[in-house]
Amino acid sequence: MRDWLTTRPIAHRGLHDAAIGVIENTVSAFRAAIEGGYGIECDLQISADGEAMVHHDGVLGRLTEGSDRLNAMTAAALRQVSFKSTTDRMLTLGELCDLVAGRITLLIELKGGFAGDTRLAARTAAVLAGYGGPVAVMSFDPGLIAAVRGLAPALPRGLVAERRGADADEPPVSSWNYARHALAARPQFLAYRLQDLTTAPPLIARHVLRWPLLTWTVRTAADRARAARFADQMIFEGFRP
Repeated sequence: MRDWLTTRPIAHRGLHDAAIGVIENTVSAFRAAIEGGYGIECDLQISADGEAMVHHDGVLGRLTEGSDRLNAMTAAALRQVSFKSTTDRMLTLGELCDLVAGRITLLIELKGGFAGDTRLAARTAAVLAGYGGPVAVMSFDPGLIAAVRGLAPALPRGLVAERRGADADEPPVSSWNYARHALAARPQFLAYRLQDLTTAPPLIARHVLRWPLLTWTVRTAADRARAARFADQMIFEGFRP
């Protein structure tokens, strides 16, 4: 696996700070990460017309005006949505690639909801085929990563995971289906929840399979010490390492 994935700390949704109007997953947060020399973790959602949009939530409202689902709106409409605390607008993946231009590592999480819709995987693979910088994709949904592998086998890919039952976002799929898709994905790294680093999956991934192990989300000095002990690199927010 490429060393660049663990060389520098990775800013969770960019180097954001709402107190000064720098909102997650926006141009301002990404520019701040680039200036600091940090990698960028970001999220993608699919639009109604099949574009990969840089945004964490599947529904507008937490950070933006509106209340519609992103997958019910076109990319053009989403790019006009106003954020509540910044003049930035939602980016497409292509626009993010143009902004970063290979200067730092991009770690891209595909949001899918375990619904079997692989359009986001297809669009991501298509956009990244023309990108020359260090980039990797990952998802909680192994079906999306299996689709990425089929479309772009050379694109570095991983899984995001946590201890089963850790929170309400637990995958609504059977253990068998999850395992089947995970095997088809053939992940090359793992991004695991900080609190769960001493459970079996991350220990096996790191020490038996020899996969790079990232951990999320590091916010405190204690978190940082735990990440340094049990993982190869951190995905952080709320401070500058």
